[in-house]
Amino acid sequence: MIKKLLISLSLGLAAVSAAHAQSWPSKPVTLVVPFPPGGSTDTLARAIAPGLQAQFGQSFIVDNKPGATGTVGAALVKRAPADGYTLFVSSLGPFVIAPHLYKSVPYDPTRDFDLLTVAVQAPNVLVVPESSPHKSVAELIAHLKSQPDKMTFASSGSGSSDHLTAELFWQQSGTKGVHVPYKGGAPAITDLLGGQVDASFQNINAIIQHVRGGKLRALAITSAKRSSLLPDVPTLDELGVKDVDVYSWQAVAAPKGLPADVKSKLHAALVSALNDPQVKEKFLSVGFELVANTPEQFEAFQKAEFERWKQLIQSRNITAN
Repeated sequence: MIKKLLISLSLGLAAVSAAHAQSWPSKPVTLVVPFPPGGSTDTLARAIAPGLQAQFGQSFIVDNKPGATGTVGAALVKRAPADGYTLFVSSLGPFVIAPHLYKSVPYDPTRDFDLLTVAVQAPNVLVVPESSPHKSVAELIAHLKSQPDKMTFASSGSGSSDHLTAELFWQQSGTKGVHVPYKGGAPAITDLLGGQVDASFQNINAIIQHVRGGKLRALAITSAKRSSLLPDVPTLDELGVKDVDVYSWQAVAAPKGLPADVKSKLHAALVSALNDPQVKEKFLSVGFELVANTPEQFEAFQKAEFERWKQLIQSRNITAN
């Protein structure tokens, strides 16, 4: 009797799950972005929302929930029902960096989300003001070694991709500069343009127009190969600074426990939205690379990134302060 009851219950749950997947989405879906409007992550969410809406015939609404390096939004998504109506569109910070910067965060990035896809990635570029005397990475390293702890490096904040890239560069080149954190990339770039700081590792999309306009000088790029947008700028690896291949990336996830059919539908729709010719060109034109990988590939990538940044943050005693 108990066995028959369990079988009936199992079949009933399967039927409910199948019915849910078939009807999903029957109401608007929220894309939670854990940062203010206007940044790269917000731009991604707003770029793919129309494509998702067109495919499913439902609204996909971007909801900005900034705070604490993205952890506020991440916690909100963790607590949401795993029904496909709340998605998390975020940069790498909440997924692989913030958990190592804070003593505790209100979620576990390796357990609390169903990872859907890494959407896009972009390398960082080592830039100096056009007025800088440094014309190459070799000159910059020589200066750092002759005058340690004097050259300033701006970042968009402690623990940001640009900050950690600088720390990795100092570690791998045997040098040390002075980290100057700002509240966002825009003010950091403003002071860089004005010569108030000496250098910075900035996302290529944030500085490409300034490099092309002659206001910033690009010395190196952190990608595995040169960018077609800056073909004359060498990679750090080419210049002998090894293991500083760094990408800033944006990805999409959902609360853990997403129904399998909904997860499959969502992933296919996300890949399609990212490959829309207009969306693709929008990102490629400013230096992003389209990734659009599988959930399994995302999981392996997150694991590798999680360990990489954990080791750097701990070895360099980096905090979010």
